Amino acid sequence: MKKIFNLLLCFFPFITLNAQINEIGVFLGGSNFVGDVGKTTYVAPEKLAFGVLYKWNRSPRHSWRFSYTQSNVLGNDFKSDETGRNQRGYRFENHVKELSAGLEFNFFDFNLHDYHQKITPYVFSGLNFFLYDNLYRYTANPNTIYSENAHSFAIPIILGIKSNITPRLILAAEVGARYTFTDNIDGSNPNTGSTNILKFGNLNNNDWYVFSGLTLTYTFGKKPCYCAE
Repeated sequence: MKKIFNLLLCFFPFITLNAQINEIGVFLGGSNFVGDVGKTTYVAPEKLAFGVLYKWNRSPRHSWRFSYTQSNVLGNDFKSDETGRNQRGYRFENHVKELSAGLEFNFFDFNLHDYHQKITPYVFSGLNFFLYDNLYRYTANPNTIYSENAHSFAIPIILGIKSNITPRLILAAEVGARYTFTDNIDGSNPNTGSTNILKFGNLNNNDWYVFSGLTLTYTFGKKPCYCAE
């Protein structure tokens, strides 16, 4: 019985640790905004974006991912290709700080216990909670922007490709669009019934913001336990 118990103790880490390799690292890239003010290009980084992330790899195909990222996002109608926006001439800048949690799926096996070089595309989605400035303009003076603290949620859609550049370091390039639950990052649709507050643009479409860049993560976690005969 004692031998069986010792064998189970040795086999248990093989099951758990094989599925619990960790990654911790940083994100560095740029951000851009898609909404009712400024350009409508979906991937056009304009401001520095940076953050930290952690992954818990449950299998060679999927992992739970948690991150914090922040950046400024901005829009300028004079940079838009749309004539109507050029003539209007609005601009804004906002501050976004997001917490993200979700599932990352690898298209090919990415076994971190195998130190041979690997490469795989991946996709991530989940739920984001983010802080931003709730912007608004008075109809009497639309070129002056006022703000107050606000928060909302977003659904991230991230596509990327990654490879292990050393046995412990993984480098990835990714583009991540966030569909938000607000239409007022740019101050176009404040949540108010006041006729003194200006509303403009397409009031039926919510805002998007995009983070594009590189992640570098360090892997750690013990290898599986193999019992000596």
